[in-house]
Amino acid sequence: AAPRPAHGCGSGALLGRFGVLLQALLALCAFSTLMLKRFKEPKAERRPWRIWFYDTSKQAIGALFIHFANVFLSDLTEEDPCSLYLINFILDATLGMLLIWLGVKVVSWIVQHKKHTYLVFGEYGDPPQAAAWIGQCILYLLIMVFEKTVISLVLLIPGWTKLQQILLGYIPNPQLELVLVMFIVPFIVNAIMFWVVDSLIMRKYKQKDTLDINGSIETPRARRTEESQVLLSPDMDFDQSESDQDISGLRGTNQKMKQPSYQVVI
Repeated sequence: AAPRPAHGCGSGALLGRFGVLLQALLALCAFSTLMLKRFKEPKAERRPWRIWFYDTSKQAIGALFIHFANVFLSDLTEEDPCSLYLINFILDATLGMLLIWLGVKVVSWIVQHKKHTYLVFGEYGDPPQAAAWIGQCILYLLIMVFEKTVISLVLLIPGWTKLQQILLGYIPNPQLELVLVMFIVPFIVNAIMFWVVDSLIMRKYKQKDTLDINGSIETPRARRTEESQVLLSPDMDFDQSESDQDISGLRGTNQKMKQPSYQVVI
């Protein structure tokens, strides 16, 4: 049997029956926040289900990679695996979030510079192409690999053992520690991370949609501005048109008055 630490959960507890049940419940609850986010979007900008699946599945693949990498790294030593998993998770949610944001920005700039349109996050073509989704999944997974590599190097810095004792050393029940580490804390943090990352990698329909009128491109914002200006000043236009007609009528009358009259005498 694997040695059990003085406190906390034992080796292999993260992949035990209770641990796997908590992870499945966590995945269900965490990704339900992405579905809630879709229904919170304005109806005019709400993504179709296929586009929503393409966007969120990238996060699912990246989150699964990070999760199983943390589980693997937590069982490498004889320390409390729950504490190690929690430290990995906290670093992923702080420094890792910054690295993900930076990676998405750099990759987006590169693919736009190279004019690879279908590799821009959130752009799948019309109709949506599965090849574009696969390419973006690969890019996002590479960003996750980069993020996890940096976090793993940070964990090599000495001093994390004392933090382990501070975080969960006061919890005597291993199952309670497992619930806290594998469900409660990850659910709260993942809900926030999924919401932020989804907003980062989704297509901004409000900025992208355009209307082609007589060969010119008109954005919805410009169109709404022009319509509002027209709606706000109908009386002014009407009065102006009537005044123009009156002025033109007066000019016509003056011209008639100025024209000389001729009388023919026989």
